[in-house]
Amino acid sequence: MHHEREWVRLGALARLEQIEQERRAILSRFPDLLKSKPARRGPGGSRAGRKLSPEAKKRMSAGMRKWWAKRKAGAKQIDNRG
Repeated sequence: MHHEREWVRLGALARLEQIEQERRAILSRFPDLLKSKPARRGPGGSRAGRKLSPEAKKRMSAGMRKWWAKRKAGAKQIDNRG
């Protein structure tokens, strides 16, 4: 098992090197790509432009409570079987 993991690791490293070579080739062909920055998310991974109305927040909250209740009920059924 240890040897298999090492082979997978070496394969991953080789693929990363290929990706880096592809990246360099793309950037040499399109140097203006270096000037543009990808969109970044703020702390916690939230989307900056996403604003919910109070009604939408209530609907989302109710939906999540229902989802968690269903999930919790399913977990209890699994626990009671054993």
